[in-house]
Amino acid sequence: MTEEKESGILRIGDKIPNLTVNTTHGKKNLVDDYKGKWLVLFSHPGDFTPVCTTEFYGFQKRYDQFKEINTELLGLSVDQVFSHLKWTEWIKENLKLEIKFPIIADERGIIAETFGMISPKKGTNTVRAVFIIDDKSIIRVILYYPQEIGRNVDEIIRTIKALQESDKYGVAIPHNWPDNELIKDKAIVHPAASDEEIEKRKLQKEKGEIECYDWWLCYKSV
Repeated sequence: MTEEKESGILRIGDKIPNLTVNTTHGKKNLVDDYKGKWLVLFSHPGDFTPVCTTEFYGFQKRYDQFKEINTELLGLSVDQVFSHLKWTEWIKENLKLEIKFPIIADERGIIAETFGMISPKKGTNTVRAVFIIDDKSIIRVILYYPQEIGRNVDEIIRTIKALQESDKYGVAIPHNWPDNELIKDKAIVHPAASDEEIEKRKLQKEKGEIECYDWWLCYKSV
């Protein structure tokens, strides 16, 4: 076990711990209850705060888009569950939108500490962390935002779609996909790592199977 693991810090590529948490939808198990699903586990500094309210509104407005890509949402802060419930009630009554995904009440900060969601320089509240976890319970992306800046929910959706595309076709995904300036919605073929693979790339290009700027920058439709 590495030193990072011993301190409870999780990294990209780690499997998340099989923890049971208290949420606004009752008890949830981070592994068992999300088997076969992608999961966005995200923390916010606190209930009844302006930026967090805009974020939760944004996540809920796109909840159907997450479901379309086999993804569930799970919020978290160190507030108590009754605070979460009162806050989501306020959102429903005043903003006319029901928050339909669960929120973890991490009162003791155990989940936040395990996932590294608390920054000592930002007090005891959770920062704006995002963990994108795949359908095998593996952490694929970790994002951190400061308390004063809200997240871009559309970028989180784009990232999940890109990961799923990469996994399915064994390709790499370019900047700003699917609207990349060079290759638009096409995907990058992994660079050749030998003379034999270079010749293979050239032959694939001649056959029209891939397009290339050079042997190390090839792409195709998927």
